[in-house]
Amino acid sequence: MNHLLEREEKQYKKKEIIMKIYNYKELDENFFSKIEFESIQSVNEIINAVRQNGDSAVREYAQKFGDGELCSFKLTEQEIQEAIKQVDEKTIETIKYAIKNVSTFAKAQLSSVKELEIEVAGNILGHKIIPLDSVGCYIPGGNYPLPSSAIMTVVPAKVAGVKRIVAMSPKIQPVTIAAAHLAGADEIYRIGGVQAVAAMAYGTDSIQKVNKIVGPGNKFVTSAKKQVFGECGIDFLAGPSEVLIIADETAKPEFVAADMLAQCEHDKDARAFLICFSEDFAKRVDEKAKEYLSCLETKEIAQIAYEKSMAVVVGYLDDAVELSNKKAPEHLELCLENAENLVNKFTNYGSLFIGNYSAEVFGDYVSGTNHTLPTNQVAKYSGGLSVFDYIKIQTYQIISEKGIKETAQRASHLAEKEGLFAHKLAADVRLK
Repeated sequence: MNHLLEREEKQYKKKEIIMKIYNYKELDENFFSKIEFESIQSVNEIINAVRQNGDSAVREYAQKFGDGELCSFKLTEQEIQEAIKQVDEKTIETIKYAIKNVSTFAKAQLSSVKELEIEVAGNILGHKIIPLDSVGCYIPGGNYPLPSSAIMTVVPAKVAGVKRIVAMSPKIQPVTIAAAHLAGADEIYRIGGVQAVAAMAYGTDSIQKVNKIVGPGNKFVTSAKKQVFGECGIDFLAGPSEVLIIADETAKPEFVAADMLAQCEHDKDARAFLICFSEDFAKRVDEKAKEYLSCLETKEIAQIAYEKSMAVVVGYLDDAVELSNKKAPEHLELCLENAENLVNKFTNYGSLFIGNYSAEVFGDYVSGTNHTLPTNQVAKYSGGLSVFDYIKIQTYQIISEKGIKETAQRASHLAEKEGLFAHKLAADVRLK
């Protein structure tokens, strides 16, 4: 691949560029690369250990990965209240503000789905909306405490009416405990990582298994969710984090740079992608990013991820649309003139942020949409976490005397064609 930048370029020397800048026609598979979760052998080892040895394995791995020596996993009500007392009033108010917005949106979403009953060929068909019995909410906490993830995973479960809501987080901090409790978690545990996912999926003496696991995580947690799927449900594969920003000359380089770094500071495996229409704009973003990195408290992580990120220069909006829809990013920002009029061109994304002021950070924290979103091109077939992930839509039917004749005759005929004669019998016997 030929790099766009000339070695002898005077204004911007190659060594001064942190972010890789490519031309659309020279783009290779690196832009579309995916995390290969199957290759993480240690994940299977931990899951099998927890499945076989329960609490002792959870305790062993918790100590190994930084949660310390744990006598008990579950926080007591006294510990929860003590943690809340350690959180300042402004933070508590902000947590409640976020909970209110996320709850309002989740309630509106839930109201858009109705129970149904109709008559078809003389029979009654319908569906009911039933909340799950239990969910496990994984709340990352390895690099930073993430009370926002507690809000995003617990609140929709509460709105949906889930009976038992479990929250798990490694190195859990008072602010995360406060957020999980205020959001409505019934049980809060001080464990994380693969061992937490396995414990929720299979259960131990101390931890009752759940029906479904939701929430974001690093590549190990995401791999674990993939491995336990089937034993319990999962929302989708969510992590590591990523953002794709499409920006024209009306965009502000300082906004774009800040938003890219906001993703990069999550994790060394996080990625930020920029699609723009001139090499000069990409360089201006890069200059701003270097300026911010020079004094960014999270530089140690953010710079590693940023150096693995990239910009792609395209000539036409259609090229940007094509790349975006193929990439299917977790977060998609449209920093474009008249962005509102272009929305329908984009079909694959976890969540969409329209216009220069619609920063992804607002969705992360307080605007009301959910920040638990599909990564790794999962957005091609799934949307983000929502209240719908906590309910089941289950059908029913009432075959009436009015509808039995034709219904049974038709079913009998198809059963005979398939060679399933007990099926045919079950239909025929009702005609007599």
